[in-house]
Amino acid sequence: MTPTTTDQIAPDATAENPCQGTLLARTMSRLLFPLARLCLANGVAFAAVEEMLKNAFVKEAGALQPGAPTHGTVSRVSTATGLTRREVSRLIKKDVSVISSKQPIATEIFARWKTDPNYHNLDGVPSILKRQGAAPSFEALAQSITRDVHPRSILDELARLGLVQFDEEFDSVSLTGNEFVPSRDSQQMLDFLGDNVGDHLDAAVANVLQDGSRHLEQAVFADELSAESLDVLRPLFSVQWTNLRDTMVPVIAKLIESDRLAGRTQDRRIRIGLYTFDDGIMGNNNSSDNPVKHTRRKYSSKGTLK
Repeated sequence: MTPTTTDQIAPDATAENPCQGTLLARTMSRLLFPLARLCLANGVAFAAVEEMLKNAFVKEAGALQPGAPTHGTVSRVSTATGLTRREVSRLIKKDVSVISSKQPIATEIFARWKTDPNYHNLDGVPSILKRQGAAPSFEALAQSITRDVHPRSILDELARLGLVQFDEEFDSVSLTGNEFVPSRDSQQMLDFLGDNVGDHLDAAVANVLQDGSRHLEQAVFADELSAESLDVLRPLFSVQWTNLRDTMVPVIAKLIESDRLAGRTQDRRIRIGLYTFDDGIMGNNNSSDNPVKHTRRKYSSKGTLK
């Protein structure tokens, strides 16, 4: 099969509205299966997810008419969501904590160390840094990101995540990880899942709804590959990600500093990512994957416009 890129697919003006009928149902099923899998793996019952889903519907419905008078909010939300007025009132009054989208400080420190030439040796490799003192030192690196958290606390967190090694004898710090993937910290991994997939889904939904915000959201898809072929492709993924990261992080850091010096309002954020996923082809008897997995994939489609 010839690899397909989603930007090659032209919109069909006569096609069925993707927000109605079976097309939306198929899309929703494709999104919900992985979420159900995650919840079941962590012992989260349906009732807990249902409560979160109700809350999300109420929040989004309440934002549909931002200029509307507040005294009719319950009726408007009830009409839009199908929930009873009593349920809507309960959920509106419910205290729901706001989740911050700001990246953990450890993530920023790690990215700066990996990409800033001031903290690299002559070969362009991240240097072993003295713990304290003037730049280049770990203390200076940490303080270039924040002065609200003590550098030693940041060092302890990076060490806990297995990303740095502290040499007490030489009082120096070195990187031990190539990517910020804290497999030893399930909470951190869940935070990444929520942030990365949440922003990706926000971008895709905004594009589908055509609300004026167009986000880059493309992919390359191909099937009829062997496991050996995937082994050839995987190193290329890593190279592409490294190039993307090393190009973007310094540029973004300079833009942030430029905005700060110019006194511009710094109220915007951006997430730039790359992902890959491979799986068995549905119905392929030669695949070693669990047959149940193929059933879960039956709602996936080969062509989607993003």
